[in-house]
Amino acid sequence: MKQNLAARLGGWSTRHRKTAIFGWLLFVVLLAVVGGASGMVEMTNSEDGAGDSVKAEKILEDAGLDTPAGEMVMVRSAEPDGWQSVANQLTTDIKQTGEVDQVKEPVRSDSGREGLITFDMKGDADTSSDRVDPVMEVVDKAAKSHKELEVYQFGEASSGTWLDTVLSDDMKKAEFTAVPLALGILLVVFGAVVAALLPVILALTACVATFGVLALVSHQMHLTPTINSVMFLVGLAVGVDYCLFYLRRERDERAAGRDAETALRIAAATSGHTVLVSGFTVMVAMAGMFFSGLLLFKGFAVATIVVVFIAMLGSVTVLPAMLSWLGDRVDKGRLPFVGRRAQRRAGRATSGGVVTKLIKPVVAKPKVFAVLAAALLVVLGAPALGMKTEQLGLEKQFGKDAEISVSFGEITDTFPGGPTPAQVVMEADVTSPEFRGAVADFKKKASETGEFGKAIEVVTHRDKGVAEIDVPLAGNGSDSDSKRALETLREDVVPSTLADATEKVYVTGDLASSEDFNDQLKAGIVPVFLFIIAMTFVLMLVCFRSVPIAVVSIVLNLLSVAAAYGVMVAVFQHGWGAETLGMEKAGAIESWMPLFVLVILFGLSMDYHVFVVSRIREAHDRGRSTREAITEGIQATAGSITGAAAIMVAVFGVFAMLSMQDMQQMGVGLAVAVLLDATVVRMVLLPSVMALLGEKNWYLPRWLDWLPHFSHGEEPTEPATRPLAAQQAMAATSGAYGQDHYAANGHGYGAGYDQPHDDEARRY
Repeated sequence: MKQNLAARLGGWSTRHRKTAIFGWLLFVVLLAVVGGASGMVEMTNSEDGAGDSVKAEKILEDAGLDTPAGEMVMVRSAEPDGWQSVANQLTTDIKQTGEVDQVKEPVRSDSGREGLITFDMKGDADTSSDRVDPVMEVVDKAAKSHKELEVYQFGEASSGTWLDTVLSDDMKKAEFTAVPLALGILLVVFGAVVAALLPVILALTACVATFGVLALVSHQMHLTPTINSVMFLVGLAVGVDYCLFYLRRERDERAAGRDAETALRIAAATSGHTVLVSGFTVMVAMAGMFFSGLLLFKGFAVATIVVVFIAMLGSVTVLPAMLSWLGDRVDKGRLPFVGRRAQRRAGRATSGGVVTKLIKPVVAKPKVFAVLAAALLVVLGAPALGMKTEQLGLEKQFGKDAEISVSFGEITDTFPGGPTPAQVVMEADVTSPEFRGAVADFKKKASETGEFGKAIEVVTHRDKGVAEIDVPLAGNGSDSDSKRALETLREDVVPSTLADATEKVYVTGDLASSEDFNDQLKAGIVPVFLFIIAMTFVLMLVCFRSVPIAVVSIVLNLLSVAAAYGVMVAVFQHGWGAETLGMEKAGAIESWMPLFVLVILFGLSMDYHVFVVSRIREAHDRGRSTREAITEGIQATAGSITGAAAIMVAVFGVFAMLSMQDMQQMGVGLAVAVLLDATVVRMVLLPSVMALLGEKNWYLPRWLDWLPHFSHGEEPTEPATRPLAAQQAMAATSGAYGQDHYAANGHGYGAGYDQPHDDEARRY
């Protein structure tokens, strides 16, 4: 029988161990060095968004005009005008730092108790946070010297410094917590240090290699720095999962009495094949983000596709070489306590463990369990019907008590619209009388609406033919009042006053960019969704030659996504249980989260689906009835899926504990979805639906008979004929999960699984 691609790759790897292992190391080091030397090129303002706001930023960039980073310092006193002397001195001190420009005299608030100092940072706004420290030190010194006053600072540079510190601490926390958690779970799964380290090492090297690739890619397609966090999240999850599936199957075959060569060949032909199918399916799902119309998501697509490909490549090439080289040494560093616990669990499974006790009634009464499982997912997903999305502001992102949120709130409440004005950008003959008259009309009409602040500023660049108008919006810059003001500006004030006197005129600013971004996301999620659905159906149809399996794959994944959406809305939008979890109610879901979660979950959940259905199809191809194949497949994969899901839930759970609201939403949504997917969906809903369908699971219309045949198993070439004593000795070194099976049964099954035993399947 012709070997599948995974089997051929595994065979080459075991025959050329040094080439595979050292080639992988050279590959990783080379990419890391070259990528590190080239550096990452970040996307510009005109690339990071959509709509009119991006067009406005493009005008400024083409003209070589950089909007400086604006800063504000507010001083408050208990009595009216009690702040003036300190504010005046602070203004002088800020000027003397040499890092600022356009420093204006303090502006008095309506109550007279506050004064606002505004200024710009010199140099490139994108790097202003690197130069703001002297200014912040001056402000901090004034605050400490005058305890009777309240001093608040907010701006692009100071907030950037604060954000950089928080994000850096969060990412370190995520990286240094997620990896030990994954390693700890693998130690429990395998009961041996070496076996647990292999998946983690391969996942981490895949991430390192991807860092290098992304740095090189960024010179052609500019990326955002946050892409590395997303890549690490996905890379660690799939990298560990793929290696876990492969390694677990190889250890199973050794425990079943195979010699090392046969065990590796079977693992390559079965789990290796599943890894290839799953990896390709995940990459196709991630490619859906290219249809979003946003460079941010295109970058996410590139990052996740590359890391999945490299992790998949390592699992089917260097992992077999490592296993061939290590042999039974893969069980070195055995942990006696963990091993004994795993052995007791295996003993319970052999005599009727949790999975066996669960799967039998599910298959016996599939209609009841299908209805119950589906109803649970529908109930969990119900809150998603009222989902509200928006780009979360600072207060919602970091909590109302965060230092940056307090400063932002105090300043915007006292001087509405100050920190986040809308910006009207125009190309025009700025020296013409028509233009000057249009600007005068603009100011008059804006004032008449009552939705804008008084401090409307006009800056013209005669040699560039470009003009900018800063327009303070009512509200705090992101609330409903600000949104109404922005709509008035775009739909009424600008068209009626500036359109005829300018060649191009667009509105940008923080709120405008946010609204344009949201509009593009809402429009982009439809083609992304249709692409993922269509490609998932085609891939499952080709892989399993079954229309029902392809349809069921889509329906089950949609239920998982709906449940994740529902939980996210319940916790973060409605606040149900948020305080208990140590989180805050945001009142909305981060705008990019629904599309991101849809794509990630559709991709990652296919790991489990392909792994389980492949094992079921493998058993069915060996002559088992559909219900017998379902029982055998679920029992045989339960241990691997439990371990893999535990790792994913742990990794995503770490992100749920970070500072930023969007990271918390992503962590909770993905963790809940994976947990439900590995338990309710794969262990209850999938087997019950397949049991209801019976032999119809494998229905393929005659007109599709031309589809290629993919083998999901390995033909018998060498029976496992070890005597009982040898098998028991093998079990003693093959991993804790295989020990009890041989102590209790003393038998295995052939390389081709000609005589499978229910007791064998119940090892998990």
